[in-house]
Amino acid sequence: MAVETLDDLDTRLGVGDIVAVIVYFVAVVCVGLWAMRRSNRGTVSGFFLAGRTMIWLPVGASLFVSNIGSEHFIGLAGSGAAGGIGVGAWEFNALMLLQLLGWIFVPVYIACGTTTMPQWLRKRFGGQRLRVMFAILSLILYVMIKLSVNLYSGALFIEQSLGWNMYLSIAILLILTAIVTITGGLAAVIYTDTLQAILMVLGAVALMIVSMVRVGGWEGLREQFMVAMPNITKEYVNARQFNLSMNNYTEQYGKCGIPSDDSFVMLREINDPQMPWLGFLLGQTPASIWYWCTDQVIVQRALAAKNLDHARGATLMAGFIKILPMFMMVVPGMVSRILFPNQVGCADPTTCLEVCGNAHGCTNIAYPKLVLGVMPVGARGIMMAVMVAALMSDLDSIYNSASTIFTIDIWQRLRPRAGNRELMIVGRVIMLILTVVSILWVPILQAMSGAQLFIYIQEICDYLVPAIAAIFLVGVFWQRCNETGAFWGLMGGVLIGLVRTILVFLYEDVRCGDHAEVAPPGIVSLHYMYYALVIFVCTIILTVVISLFTQPLPEYFTVRTTYWTYMNSSIRDDDVKMWNKLEQLQEEEGAKDDKIQDADEVMVENEQPWYKRLFVWYCGFNEKTKEPVEKPDDFKDRLKTLEQKPLMRIILNILLVCILSIGIFCYVYFSVRT
Repeated sequence: MAVETLDDLDTRLGVGDIVAVIVYFVAVVCVGLWAMRRSNRGTVSGFFLAGRTMIWLPVGASLFVSNIGSEHFIGLAGSGAAGGIGVGAWEFNALMLLQLLGWIFVPVYIACGTTTMPQWLRKRFGGQRLRVMFAILSLILYVMIKLSVNLYSGALFIEQSLGWNMYLSIAILLILTAIVTITGGLAAVIYTDTLQAILMVLGAVALMIVSMVRVGGWEGLREQFMVAMPNITKEYVNARQFNLSMNNYTEQYGKCGIPSDDSFVMLREINDPQMPWLGFLLGQTPASIWYWCTDQVIVQRALAAKNLDHARGATLMAGFIKILPMFMMVVPGMVSRILFPNQVGCADPTTCLEVCGNAHGCTNIAYPKLVLGVMPVGARGIMMAVMVAALMSDLDSIYNSASTIFTIDIWQRLRPRAGNRELMIVGRVIMLILTVVSILWVPILQAMSGAQLFIYIQEICDYLVPAIAAIFLVGVFWQRCNETGAFWGLMGGVLIGLVRTILVFLYEDVRCGDHAEVAPPGIVSLHYMYYALVIFVCTIILTVVISLFTQPLPEYFTVRTTYWTYMNSSIRDDDVKMWNKLEQLQEEEGAKDDKIQDADEVMVENEQPWYKRLFVWYCGFNEKTKEPVEKPDDFKDRLKTLEQKPLMRIILNILLVCILSIGIFCYVYFSVRT
């Protein structure tokens, strides 16, 4: 059954669409303001961890939505349009790795009182260099593969729908996100994430149903996708089939628009250029472990849960929802190629530059093109709100987590006596600085990402993060690992990754149909997933060997910092030393601070004009609650949150088996050739 293409359709938002978007944002702002009033934003734990009081439902929704940003709608759909269902493997991998977070890593993080991932490194290995290095590396990654990617993908959608300049679109998105994030802290983030998760899933599922009906269901998709070619490719195919003559331009680029024979196979041959099954399972998985088990954005949500049961319930909930992106993002991207073969499926650089300004290809516009092409007026506005909701959710998650890392792991190192108010201000300022740097990175991202944004994200990750995953895994499971081994193992792994990253910058990806003027070295030709495996293995070997040949750590460093010892009830020596140091500081400055605080409170309440008082409240600076100082035996309260009732443990474990079985089934089912 042939499907009518929509290449000539005008895809711009109408008045009804704009009204729908405005109504949505009013709702989000109301939820954010309600969360601001309800939550305690004046302390570090209140602002950054929502006071560790959240139940499983909003935490699970936030885990899902924090991952599904606009780069997923743009990236997954774009890669689906370019190469078929293979990119869906990342989503099925995620639903299983979320359970690794809930069952292995979260108990350790809670037991040792971790607020940030660098904090765990300090408690597990001692010293500061590993903690600071990880914090700096995390902030660099946030700029390269998180903030800039989200800003670019969100602006791309607005550019397609409204025709606005990309940087104007970025500015508007940042203002909307800042209204909630910079003021509300993690509680506001999680509450708005819950609203956005509902809207996102409902809107994306509705679009999936409409688009699948348009092409005649799954069988129609299989039939039509394999012949979804631009005109230049049809000329190329017909000329070869009937032995007709063709011009040089068609002969050079026409073949680039032919869909892969493996478009409906997920995990493919071991040497496949897109999705080699061995490379994905052994090389891509370590990089994904970094994201799902050690990245501040994700872990911070799980740590906001009130106890272990709620944290595991949240990872299970997020895991079940992660089944959906394959069908509500990847599949619609494939439908978009069918409906817009000459735009989404453009093959030659001249046409692609005219369509989207990217000579490598235009598959990144697959999802916005589909939304604007098949949805009615009003519904298109709602779907635009879904896209912007995804962007805002990811941005607010990244901003909150990045400011947490900088404030706690870097700023407090520079200013150990910084007060609560100063830390709150620094947290907001670093958000603004990261935003500026990310905007400056957007042009570089446009040049590097080629036609598939999602693959750019994964490739850059695979060069830098397998070493981090290796250190966390070895540290959690092997008690003999020491700080020297972990530091030099991480350094070695990151340097190996940087070599490949620099070479990728130097040897730009060659467009289909073109030929490289200078052949890249073999290290660049190796598939990035296999290179990630090399980094992962080398890091583990370096860490283990150096640890064995150097002095072991004192035993207290493994108390409540490994999977085997997280229920240990011993008091750590370093906690006692820290408590004594804090007590001494409090004795020296307590009386002076109390007098200053009392005077300031009188001045604030009696002399400040109303607009200053409003600003102080809006930013959460007027909270009188002080950050509680942790005592050496506070871990006992944390251990109580790890205790589980037998019935609840059984229910959670049954659900764990179910979600893992579903993940394995999906891998096998979509990887078998039919």
